[in-house]
Amino acid sequence: MAYEATEGLFYGEKAIWLRAGKYEAALLPNMGANLIAFRDVEAGYKFLREPEEQEMDIFREHPAIYGIPVLFPPNRYRDGKFEVAGIKYELPVNEPATGNHLHGFFYNRPWKVVDKGTDGQESFVVVSYTVDENDNIYQYLPHHFEIRIRYCLSKNGLTQTSSVTNLGNKLMPSMLGFHTAFNAPFAPGSKREDITAHVTTGVRWELDDRSLPTGKTIPMSPAELAIKSPAGGSPFAEQLDNHYSAEPVNGRNVAEVVDHRIGVKLVYDAGTKFKHWMIWNNKASVNYFCPEPQINMVDAPNLNLPDETKGLVILRPGEAWTETSRFYVETVC
Repeated sequence: MAYEATEGLFYGEKAIWLRAGKYEAALLPNMGANLIAFRDVEAGYKFLREPEEQEMDIFREHPAIYGIPVLFPPNRYRDGKFEVAGIKYELPVNEPATGNHLHGFFYNRPWKVVDKGTDGQESFVVVSYTVDENDNIYQYLPHHFEIRIRYCLSKNGLTQTSSVTNLGNKLMPSMLGFHTAFNAPFAPGSKREDITAHVTTGVRWELDDRSLPTGKTIPMSPAELAIKSPAGGSPFAEQLDNHYSAEPVNGRNVAEVVDHRIGVKLVYDAGTKFKHWMIWNNKASVNYFCPEPQINMVDAPNLNLPDETKGLVILRPGEAWTETSRFYVETVC
C-alpha cells in the first residue's frame, strides 16, 4: 500500500494531501486547518462536503459549512460575554440576528504545519495554532495556549487527534468543537432517500429565540428519536438545528451515515470527551448535514448547571485536554 503526505493545491488553496491506498484526504492550513476532503477514490465516495471549484469564493466567505472546521469556542455565546474562573470575556458579536458571538476565531485563520510524513503504516499531518500576547485573538481570549490537531490516514480510515494546552499561568476554559459536514449521500448515484443517520444523543436541550440554551430539556420529535435509535432515521425528515447531550453507547460516542443502496456505513467515532452534539441540516433542503461534537454546551459559562453537566472544562497552567476521533467505513447488510 502506498502512503504519501505532500504539499499541493485544492482549487488554488495550499493543501496538504494525505494518501493511503484507496483513501485520500486534504487539509487547508491557511483556511483554518480545515480537513476539506476525505475520499475513497476507488469507489468514488466523497464523505465530506467539499466546495467545487466554482464554489471556492462561497467557501472562503462561509468556511464553517464545508469539511471539518475547527470551532473554539463552539457555537453561540450570549452578547459575546461570559465569565470563567474570575476572568471576564467579551467576544465580538458576529451574528447580528441573534446578538451573539458565533463559532470562535480559528476556522478561517492560517495555521502552522508542524509536521507531515509517512511511517509505512499511515500518512499524517500535524497543525497548530498558538495564541499569546502578540496575537489579536488574545484581546478576546487572554491566555497563552495552543490548539494542535494531528490527522492520519491509513487502511483503516482517518484519525483526528485534537489537543488544547494551557501554556500560560491562569486557569482557562477549553471549549472546542467541530462543525463536521457530511455528504448525504456520499456515493455517486445514491439519493437522500437512501440515507439514514444515527447519533448517540442523550437529552435535547431547549433553545430560546436567540438559539441559546435555557438550561431545560424538551422532548424529542419522532424524527429525532429515530436518529437517536440504533436503527437510525432520515437526517432530512425535518429541519434540524438542535442541541443535545451526548450519551455514548457501549463506550462509543458516534454519528453514523448509512447508504442502504450500496450497503455502506460511514462511522464518526467522535470520542467520549465530547459531551454534547449539535445537529444541523440547513433547513433539510440540501444533500449534507452536520453532526457537530462539542466539549461544552452552547453558551456553557452562562448556564446555571453543574460544570460536568454542561461540559465546562477548565485547564490549569500546563494542563492539556486531548481526544482522538475516528472516521471509518463498514459494510452493512
